[in-house]
Amino acid sequence: MTAEPGRVGGSLSTVITQRSKDTLRDRVHRVRLAAGWAVQAAVAAGLAWFVAHHVLGHTLPFFAPVAAMVVLAVSIGQRLRRAFEIVVGNAVGILLGEALIVTIGSGWWQISLVVWLAILLAVFVGGSGPLVTQAATSATLVATLTPFQSDYFFSRFVDAVVGGTVGVAVMALLLPLNPLTVVKRAAGPVLEALAKGLKETAEALERRDSALATEALEGLRGAETKLRAFNDSLNAGREISMVAPLRWGKRGALAQYLESYNHVARALRNTRVLVRRGLSMVSDDEHTPPSLIVAVGALAESVTHLKRELAEGTEPVRAREAALEAVRACAEAYHKGLGFSGSVVAAQIRSTASDLISATGLTPEEAHRAVRSVRLPGRE
Repeated sequence: MTAEPGRVGGSLSTVITQRSKDTLRDRVHRVRLAAGWAVQAAVAAGLAWFVAHHVLGHTLPFFAPVAAMVVLAVSIGQRLRRAFEIVVGNAVGILLGEALIVTIGSGWWQISLVVWLAILLAVFVGGSGPLVTQAATSATLVATLTPFQSDYFFSRFVDAVVGGTVGVAVMALLLPLNPLTVVKRAAGPVLEALAKGLKETAEALERRDSALATEALEGLRGAETKLRAFNDSLNAGREISMVAPLRWGKRGALAQYLESYNHVARALRNTRVLVRRGLSMVSDDEHTPPSLIVAVGALAESVTHLKRELAEGTEPVRAREAALEAVRACAEAYHKGLGFSGSVVAAQIRSTASDLISATGLTPEEAHRAVRSVRLPGRE
């Protein structure tokens, strides 16, 4: 069978256009996530230079802005601990490098000795990988980049301490990121992917479209990366709300996201099983009651409501109601009769609904009771 050239060309151009849009959307999303860090780094670098140069009178305080940016470059969620490690690593490396170079001079073997001693000293004090690396790197920079001058002796050590301290201060006090913004931007893509996968599955069951079901499954598999980003954002939000006094008031709203994460993760994995069995239903031409399709669509609505209600900081009532409606429609499909794959889909609908209800703030026990309490009208 020969395809129509116009249709082939149109399909290809559509795919290319969609991929371009997806790429641009992803890039814009990454820029939005990095915007807060970029502002912090810019302010910290300039402020560190100002303090070291204008307040302390250092001529070329190279290590001050570098140390400030290195501290802020640590991945969010590990900053507080890693920041202090990097400050210590910088200071130790620079101090050791300057002390030895003044004593034994500069050369290839002196550099090797400085690096060796810096690594061993960092390991001895129990430093992590970043601390060890920072100590060795700083010692190398001191020994190779800047010649010793008597009026600059040990000022680089002071610059590193100043830069690290400024970086921590900007991170925690001056320009702390909004933990809710960090978490919302990371949680949104996960919940959107989950809702999209469920919606596509409902459409695939209705249209008997195995290609669409396969697309839904691939999309849900790809959502694992977004789930990890969600988890990282929660670690970041928890840390920010602990160390930044300006953000202490965000703890209550942040708690909703913290409590929902594990349940959203389980819902995502249960949904993948649901979609795989839905694909089998389509491929095997297994009977699909309309109420089963309604149930999957109701789960998609529940996720959409959950995303919005968590972002608004309100009680996720509509998400809970939609999940229970999915259970109710699933029970109707079960009573009308399901095949093997359909029975698995029904079981996963109930499990996913329970996960989503738990994500709304109920305990797992309360969610299970709510699911078990659903009865069809006219049935005991």
